[in-house]
Amino acid sequence: MNDPYEVLQVHRRAEPEVIRAAFRALARKYHPDFGGDAHRMVEITEAYAVLGNVDKRAHFDAQPVAPQDPRPTPQATSPQEAWRPIRTATTPSSQPAWGTASGAGSTIDFGRYTGWTVGALVDHDPDYLEWLARTPVGRRLTAEIEQALGRRAAQSAALRPAPKPSRRSFIRPWATAGSAAR
Repeated sequence: MNDPYEVLQVHRRAEPEVIRAAFRALARKYHPDFGGDAHRMVEITEAYAVLGNVDKRAHFDAQPVAPQDPRPTPQATSPQEAWRPIRTATTPSSQPAWGTASGAGSTIDFGRYTGWTVGALVDHDPDYLEWLARTPVGRRLTAEIEQALGRRAAQSAALRPAPKPSRRSFIRPWATAGSAAR
C-alpha cells in the first residue's frame, strides 16, 4: 500500500479535520460515478480508513519510515514534476520561486501546499485559501488570507477596462410609427 499521507496529500502532523476535508475533496474528484478512476478511489478510501481512525493512524505512525524525499528534483521537465513549494519568502534560491512578488506572509505548514506562503498561494490557488479560511485549522490565518485576497481583487479590478457608456436611446413603448406622423 502507498503511504496514506501521500495518497490524501496531507502532512503527517495534519489534524483530523484536514484529513477528512482532503478525503472528501479527493473522493469528489475521483469517484467513479462522476467520471473518476475506480482504482484511485480505492487507494483514497484505503488511505482514509487508516488515517481516519485514531488507533489505525497511531499504529501506522509507529512503524518505521524509510527516509525518502518524494519531491521532484529542480531539473523537472514535465508539468507534473515541476511543482515545488516555496520554503519562505526571503530564502534566496538559485531559481525564482512562484509568487516572489507577492510571496510574503505566513507559511502554510500542512496539506498539499506545505511550505507555501499565503502571498504565493493567492496567485496560484485562491480557492484553496478561501476554503482554508473557513476551516478550523486555518482560522489563525483568516485575517491574512482575507487581506491577500482583497489585494488581489483590487489589483484585478484596476486592470479591468472601464465599461463603455451605452449609446442606446430610450425607446418609448407607447410611441408607434403611426402616432409619430400626426
